[in-house]
Amino acid sequence: MKLKIKKEILQDGLNKVSKALSSKTLIPVLSGIKFDLSKKGLTLTASDNDITIQNFIEAKDVMDIETEGSIIIQGKYVLDIVRKLPDEYINIEVIDDLKILIYTENSEFNLNGISQTEYPNVNLEESKKPIKIPNNIFKSIIDQTAFASSNDESRPVLTGLNFKINGNILECNATDSYRLARKTIQLDQVVEESYNIIVPSKNLIELSKIMPDTEDLMELHVFNNKILFKFENLLFQSRLISGTYPNTSNLLPEDSLLTVSTTVSSLYSVIDRASILTSDKEKNVVTLETDDNKLFVRSSSLELGRVEEKMVVEKDNDENIHISFVAKYMMEALRSFPSDNVDISFVGEIKPIILKSKEDPTLVQLVLPIRTY
Repeated sequence: MKLKIKKEILQDGLNKVSKALSSKTLIPVLSGIKFDLSKKGLTLTASDNDITIQNFIEAKDVMDIETEGSIIIQGKYVLDIVRKLPDEYINIEVIDDLKILIYTENSEFNLNGISQTEYPNVNLEESKKPIKIPNNIFKSIIDQTAFASSNDESRPVLTGLNFKINGNILECNATDSYRLARKTIQLDQVVEESYNIIVPSKNLIELSKIMPDTEDLMELHVFNNKILFKFENLLFQSRLISGTYPNTSNLLPEDSLLTVSTTVSSLYSVIDRASILTSDKEKNVVTLETDDNKLFVRSSSLELGRVEEKMVVEKDNDENIHISFVAKYMMEALRSFPSDNVDISFVGEIKPIILKSKEDPTLVQLVLPIRTY
């Protein structure tokens, strides 16, 4: 294998596939990136058995190919080498089957490679009828919901995002049992088969990092135990979580005692300041209270003291509410809204708090209150 390639193109490809590298893998070969060179271009593959990412770099304009071939190069080292070389073009050559030479005009690195025959068989199959969705829409689904999933591996299904697809409606739910994030969108196609799958949130967060924020269509290929995402020249495959996701529909109350309208930015700032004087940053409980058209947010700590913030809001009736919640959960919910206007509906002091955007009714956030007495 021997080629000359533009550094920025190679670095971009390596950065994308490196999201699938794991330092904890028990299989040494999976700490490497597989290079497959053909006349058409260079295919980079990385996998940790949980996710697999494959990126194809077309030969035109970016590389000179002398000899085709395959080799596995230690991911960490090839990333560091390519990133730190100052030259516009980088040469990669395999000598004596397993010796790799990475060189430019003034630099030369000799690395030991791994035979491509040792790499596990990676089956990135595609379905006949993929689900198509714009990149930017799917990216926003992940960004607006994934934060609400759980980190507790004792309930694996809650560590994933639940996707339900019926006809032309896609609904995504995330919950850690203390809050719920739901995003619903209408697809441009009617999907013949119904789906109810759970994809690990951490995998989707990595996918979001390398997805382009464009209106180009990406493809979802769903199988019994895995899902493949295809966009541009990249394939991203993730395992699915087995199990039954809890029914979250009955968590959303239909009626409300009081709805408060305000701006995301001002309420976020008020809660952020009020949470400064809470001793536990993960469980930073604050209390919200309304009085006429004013909203008060308070918190206190025996060791630190107390704080009170107030702001003017709009209410839909004369009812008032006194309720406590975890500031971190409320702030993450507020951050998910792309516009600055938000409606917060209260059902009661121990009932869920519902957040909705006036401009985007497809997004709903739920935060459970905390008993403070």
